[in-house]
Amino acid sequence: MTSRQTTILWRPTGPQELALVAASGWREWPARLPDQPIFYPVLTEEYAIMIARDWNVPASGCGFVTRFAVDTDYLAGYDVQQVGGREILEYWIPAEELPNFNAHIVGRIEVVHRFPAEADYLRADRHR
Repeated sequence: MTSRQTTILWRPTGPQELALVAASGWREWPARLPDQPIFYPVLTEEYAIMIARDWNVPASGCGFVTRFAVDTDYLAGYDVQQVGGREILEYWIPAEELPNFNAHIVGRIEVVHRFPAEADYLRADRHR
């Protein structure tokens, strides 16, 4: 029996998106909104932390960094995009391909950082 190889990805997110991930049983990312044609998972924890802390907190009062594994063979169909410095790397997944992307997530999506540290996506989501 061979186990498939996985690649760890990171996703900075706000409380509303995270509540939808939780509602999926921590198994998938929600559909993009009409003004969000691309889903952007990132390749480094540091980049995800920067976005969650510096963008999500000002926009929604809190930010979260998630970690999840995706089938490496599936990801080979996408190019890594360098959008800034050497460590600013992400995948660009078209919104219409997100259901297939979700089908290639291995295991659960997990929250690994919160900004501020006491942030609770359930409590924050009630105030939207």
